[in-house]
Amino acid sequence: MKFFVDTADTAEIRELAEAGLLDGVTTNPSLIMKAGRPITDVIAEICDVVSGPVSAEVAATDYDTMLKEGRKLAEIADNVAIKVPLTLDGLKACRTFANEGRMVNVTLCFSANQALLAAKAGAAFISPFIGRLDDINLDGMELIEEIRIIYDNYPNFETEILAASVRTPNHVKQAAMIGADVVTVPPQVLRSLIKHPLTDKGLEAFLADWKKAGQSIL
Repeated sequence: MKFFVDTADTAEIRELAEAGLLDGVTTNPSLIMKAGRPITDVIAEICDVVSGPVSAEVAATDYDTMLKEGRKLAEIADNVAIKVPLTLDGLKACRTFANEGRMVNVTLCFSANQALLAAKAGAAFISPFIGRLDDINLDGMELIEEIRIIYDNYPNFETEILAASVRTPNHVKQAAMIGADVVTVPPQVLRSLIKHPLTDKGLEAFLADWKKAGQSIL
């Protein structure tokens, strides 16, 4: 499974990238707003840090303006994935961008039928939102499973399932078990995957014993 981080905080991205944990980055208008800088500057800086796909989202809702915005974003760096919403205009834009050889991330997916259409439109990534479905008492993981089954039925589909709106470590584990190609997580969730109380307890015991041994490796 590939790991993307869902943030526009370049300091966080840089630290996680230096640890070798990142395959890419996803952003959205809300995250760009939090960054407090022009989107072109933020995306350019992220693309300098991460060599994998960096999703930059259009703000337009009509086809023609999506094309203008998407092409401008794609000019920032070769690894920009243009992010478009799962609407009819978004799917039309996806097909145009895909025909131009550009990576497209189709976002705000909440049904398997939507994911099927995104694959037919040539999306590089489909972003089903797990957490938001859970919020309304639906099973986000069931959606991931449905999309996986459909995509596996049609080997000509090259669209990768990018599990998004991830809230917990369990979301990550379950998405991996089902077979999502990518998961994008907030920095705090990615860091929490590392932690386990027994790891901390074991390390504490080893260090205490090493101190009693009075030895030094260096």
